[in-house]
Amino acid sequence: MTTPVENDENRYDFRALEERWQPVWEERQPFRSGREGDERPTKYVLDMFPYPSGDLHMGHAEAYALGDVIARHWVQKGFNVLHPIGWDSFGLPAENAAIKRGIDPYGWTEDNIAQQKASMKRYACSFDWDRVLMTHRPDYYRWNQWLFTRLFERGLAYRKPSLVNWCPKDQTVLANEQVVGGLCERCDTPVTKKKLTQWYFKVTDYADELLDDLETLRDTWPSKVIAMQRNWIGRSYGADVRFRIEGRDEPIDIYTTRPDTLYGATFMVVAADSDLAAELANGADGEVREEFDRYVESVKNASEIDRLSTERPKTGVFLKRYGINPVNGERLPIWASDYVLADYGHGAIMAVPAHDQRDLDFARAMDLPVRVVVDVRDEDGAALPDPAESGIATAGEGVMINSGSLDGLGKAEAIDKVIAELATDGAGERSVNYRLRDWLISRQRYWGTPIPIVHCDACGEVPVPDDQLPVTLPAAEGLDLKPKGQSPLAAATDWVSTTCPRCGGAALRDTDTMDTFVDSSWYYLRYLSVGKTDGPFDPADVARWAPVDQYVGGVTHAILHLLYSRFFTKALRDMGLVDFSEPFSALLNQGMVQMDGSAMSKSRGNLVRLSEQLDEFGVDAVRLTMAFAGPPEDDIDWADVSPGGSAKFLARAWRLARDVTSEPGVDPATGDAELRAHTHRTLKESQELVEGFRFNVVVAKVMELVNVTRKAIDTGAGPADPAVREAAEVVSILLSLFAPYAAEDMWSMLGHEDVALATYPTVDESLLVEETVTCIVQVKGKVRDRLEVPPSIGEDELKELALASDGAQRAIGDAAIRTVIVRAPRLVNIVTA
Repeated sequence: MTTPVENDENRYDFRALEERWQPVWEERQPFRSGREGDERPTKYVLDMFPYPSGDLHMGHAEAYALGDVIARHWVQKGFNVLHPIGWDSFGLPAENAAIKRGIDPYGWTEDNIAQQKASMKRYACSFDWDRVLMTHRPDYYRWNQWLFTRLFERGLAYRKPSLVNWCPKDQTVLANEQVVGGLCERCDTPVTKKKLTQWYFKVTDYADELLDDLETLRDTWPSKVIAMQRNWIGRSYGADVRFRIEGRDEPIDIYTTRPDTLYGATFMVVAADSDLAAELANGADGEVREEFDRYVESVKNASEIDRLSTERPKTGVFLKRYGINPVNGERLPIWASDYVLADYGHGAIMAVPAHDQRDLDFARAMDLPVRVVVDVRDEDGAALPDPAESGIATAGEGVMINSGSLDGLGKAEAIDKVIAELATDGAGERSVNYRLRDWLISRQRYWGTPIPIVHCDACGEVPVPDDQLPVTLPAAEGLDLKPKGQSPLAAATDWVSTTCPRCGGAALRDTDTMDTFVDSSWYYLRYLSVGKTDGPFDPADVARWAPVDQYVGGVTHAILHLLYSRFFTKALRDMGLVDFSEPFSALLNQGMVQMDGSAMSKSRGNLVRLSEQLDEFGVDAVRLTMAFAGPPEDDIDWADVSPGGSAKFLARAWRLARDVTSEPGVDPATGDAELRAHTHRTLKESQELVEGFRFNVVVAKVMELVNVTRKAIDTGAGPADPAVREAAEVVSILLSLFAPYAAEDMWSMLGHEDVALATYPTVDESLLVEETVTCIVQVKGKVRDRLEVPPSIGEDELKELALASDGAQRAIGDAAIRTVIVRAPRLVNIVTA
């Protein structure tokens, strides 16, 4: 047992507490999860790991405080909890910072990690410091390469030329998920399109499973995240319809969710930046080709969001080519336009302007015909105005008209019939389409995992053998890391030149590096076997700990990171490396920490530095404030909270332990019954509240218990009462979830050691039974009386007692009673005329 801190005049001093307990915890490592012979049931709590760009900030402070509450509570409930930490240390932030400063990104990254690690230890999270990983080190990214090779062997990693998202500033490609509102998510530069040969992971092979398995997470993941993933995968049902093109041998396929409207097609549109558009333009006259080239150049910088907007004026080029509608043989003029995307469906659409607003806007702009084929009615049964005249497409359901054999049918029947007719004629079939695209993982930057492929003229693409991994990055010294459209690794000629592992001939290494989301897609598994040298993770460790029981992190990763992790897990399962399908059984998203209603930034002048808050108020006060500010998913405005108030409360709580005079182990049953009842109600309610993530309410309950206990010490039972000791110990145990330094010091003053490992006290259910409860009697919303009544009292009896009470009678007087609202046993509200 340790002795309490000797502060000046025995006052609460957060600085002294932090200095006192940091070395003690460093020595004891109370949260080490790999102890030999530990037979406790396991739990795995994981926080999304940070980028090492500078010191910890206010967002880190919130996220790690919340995850720590869950981990510490599960330890108290008797679990062996794995709660690891590491650094997502490859990527553009480190590389750009190194370029700006003219230094090696490795050294910059290592220095930042050291700084963040020191801050994390001060912040006193329950991390297992034996399980630290850093993705920029070869002992980690070796296994990125090993996993890439396994995916390559199964056809899930492949290389192809295609139009890609290109960031002109960072001079690298971006996955679709990394383009936000048409801008690069890293630097806010407008994203353009560029044709490059790139590496992809075949996420689309798992599209159905990624979508359908969301149902298994419905009760444990935020509904917002599930909806975002569903929308991103974007499964739709329809038909592939084959249109013959005059002057072209091969027909083109068009995907549509409404094949029932085929008779309403009056023209076709191909994506202006697609290969098909270029081919069709080449087959037209020179004037069309020149106009087409100018048009493609003018629209290439538009974002997908802009291109799909119904607000954007429609533009295009008539290619002087025609397609043939398979249901009626009509010639349909073919246009190239930017409102069709090259990577949706087949990059071409049949335009049905009467029933699609963008098609209608285009038809009106180009003076193309509009034909109604669905009789859509309003709620009163009246026909809607003709879209050609109103300019408003009728997109609802109705009875088919002007549609040959489909006339008189409803939507579902018409779709089934037309698909059957198309199939009979060899002109189409039922189909499923997805918004999801394969994951583009190539990056033209230095600071990332080298792709373990060599290019041989004789053998093609050859993976580097496992026994030659890792393929390590060449030294940055002497390389120009500035973005230039091609990877800086291409300039490391000695590194690039190699021999083919298959034939022994001259070959070249691939010079792209992997998207850093590869690093974070499986890191939760590497934590289980950090340091393992003969594989990425040990199956026995996976069986013991995985999948993650509780994941904590920001909603900003709801699509990119979570979707990719889910893909990796399913692919690893199919390789026989794991036996589960979802990586994260439960997910908690924290909100943002803002200042004065907006995100913190230097440019806004509202940046709050975590280090300064810790120095002024202490770690415990900042952590307690984060938990007390509101539900975890809500944003916190630092201008509206009070770390100073939290510090004052911690001092009051700390003084409870100082003032207790009874000995450890004293029987609390002999103590004050009323205080004991309050203590056990707090225990019961707090357990349920923590497991429901209502941490702010737990803090409120602890504050209430501190006040009740202080009153018992000062005016009631006194400091020697066993119930006072019991209450102070419960305060210490609950407070350790939020304020570990104060809680540990209180626990020590109470004669114990390691509050973090203390067992959550057993709730005495007999103390929860209330003989009476206080019922508030209101008249017209104002409190007029209080009644002590049995908790089981019925509404009718309570109503009679309330109406007969002296306070109610005086307030009612001669007024007529309009209604009486009864909420037994706590409230009666009498409303008078």
